[in-house]
Amino acid sequence: MSNARKQYYETRLQSYLEAEQKILNGQSYKIGSRSVTRADLAAVRNEIRRLENLLANDGVKKRTF
Repeated sequence: MSNARKQYYETRLQSYLEAEQKILNGQSYKIGSRSVTRADLAAVRNEIRRLENLLANDGVKKRTF
């Protein structure tokens, strides 16, 4: 994996970790009469695992048979 690609995955992972923390702090909230709902926690956690696996395996996907 190139350094640029590794940095890209690390940056995305950090963003997803921050998103997970925000979701855990409150899934939805209101501002005046508007309601805001954050992303799906399960989807965020799946992407965190995917990015962690990519970084741990140097970008090589593991195949299972």
